[in-house]
Amino acid sequence: MTTLAAASTEPWDVIVIGTGMGGGTIGRFLAEQGLSVLFVERGPTGVRAEEQELNPNIWDREARLVRGYWPEPLEATVNGVTTTFNAPLGAGVGGSSVFYAATLERPAPHDLDHSEVRPHPTGGWPVSYDEMAPYFDRAETLYHVRGTPDPLQPNGSLFPPTAMSAADQGLMSAMNEIGLNPYQGHIAVREDDGFEQYLGRKCPNDCKMDGRSAGVEPAMETGNAALLDLTEVQEIVSENGAVTGLKVTRKGTDATLTARSYVLAAGALHSPRLLMASGTKNDLIGRNLMFHMNEMLALWPPKGKHSAGASKSLAFRDLYHQGGQRFGMVQALGVEARYGEIVHYLNMAFDRSPLRKLRWLRQFTRLPAAIAVKLFGSAKIFVGILEDLPYAENRVHYDPADPRRLAISYDMAPELLSRRKAFRKALKQRLKGIRMAFTGARPELNFGHPCGTLRFGNDPKNSVLDRNCKLHGTENLWVADASFMPTSMGVNPSLTIAANALRVGEVVAANLKETQNG
Repeated sequence: MTTLAAASTEPWDVIVIGTGMGGGTIGRFLAEQGLSVLFVERGPTGVRAEEQELNPNIWDREARLVRGYWPEPLEATVNGVTTTFNAPLGAGVGGSSVFYAATLERPAPHDLDHSEVRPHPTGGWPVSYDEMAPYFDRAETLYHVRGTPDPLQPNGSLFPPTAMSAADQGLMSAMNEIGLNPYQGHIAVREDDGFEQYLGRKCPNDCKMDGRSAGVEPAMETGNAALLDLTEVQEIVSENGAVTGLKVTRKGTDATLTARSYVLAAGALHSPRLLMASGTKNDLIGRNLMFHMNEMLALWPPKGKHSAGASKSLAFRDLYHQGGQRFGMVQALGVEARYGEIVHYLNMAFDRSPLRKLRWLRQFTRLPAAIAVKLFGSAKIFVGILEDLPYAENRVHYDPADPRRLAISYDMAPELLSRRKAFRKALKQRLKGIRMAFTGARPELNFGHPCGTLRFGNDPKNSVLDRNCKLHGTENLWVADASFMPTSMGVNPSLTIAANALRVGEVVAANLKETQNG
């Protein structure tokens, strides 16, 4: 930890804005290269023994910030209906990653590459799967990813899987019997026992590997990194094609921080807002916003194989890409079907329904939630992750009169809704022989997986960043969060964020050493 006064006078090599999967990972890499790194984090350091989970029902800004939640609510206009709620986003050391369920799955080659057999909707990423593969390997080692090989996709070197419950073993056998190819999902945990209680909540030690435990803390241990928490970056100052400083405020005190290079890793909703607040001229900034569409389902283990608690063991990709359709993987969610989560889910659905103006009806979501808890009982909750695609009209908004306002607009594309219908049909067909039920009927976006708002590419006319994630037209500003992604892929984005951060880190380090020697 450092002070604002000390940070303002230190000649940093790199300032990293944000400490999540991207910021934490790249900051650690650069510090291990012997470079001086300053992490700037809007949220608090927090107490290492904290174990809280995200609570969307806390609305007081300061109460949210002290707990490591993003303080401002999200104003989301989806299909023309505007609702305001607290999105599942973190603000503290480790960012949103300290609350994640530790899923670190590799994308498939078709997620990045174009081929005649599996055409890519954008023509392919600027960086191929083969180019990314070594960084996936390194990220999996850095985050101690456990699991068994996926029989349908390329795999890296995984740490031994965690122990499976009787219910999970029964479900895996049942899946094999109906012709699926299940495997033990890939999760970032160091310990084999007791990790389940920290999936979806803060971990008080380094059992769960996230942007804090695998990124910021090891970086600080090198002696080359420092942390400035509770610090809000208000503007990235540029002159003649180079960033010259960051205007920040901390506890009512303003200052300017300077470095030789800068890394923006504030997240796919906040990074574009900061660039817009800084006057960066590119109409693509904030556009092409993507999430994933979640398809939640309950699966019941065979009789006699029930066990209490959440399941995080199983995953399968048999429907990942089927009949020319880009679907996605299916994985155990890692949380229980608890009353509070179901009430929150139903309330969000109510707020986007035709009944939303009748607010007095909202209280009655408690009854179906109580029924659902009894109905699901020993069922394990899974989620199908349906790939989202980029559309320029889906975007993050910036309001100069209210810079902290977090607002998006998003319309569900007809092709997305059509693929969702086909995905649900395919799930029903392939899971015949296992008792299953969808937990909802309405399409639901995963607001914890925003991406794509600063897409990278080879052509400045249709991208914000170059292939190395450097801002077009700026010589010393790179981006290392989910906003770089041109498509959302059919897996959780965390491993890809970490792998790309390592790739970008090599470029930043080489650039700094070249300019120093030059």
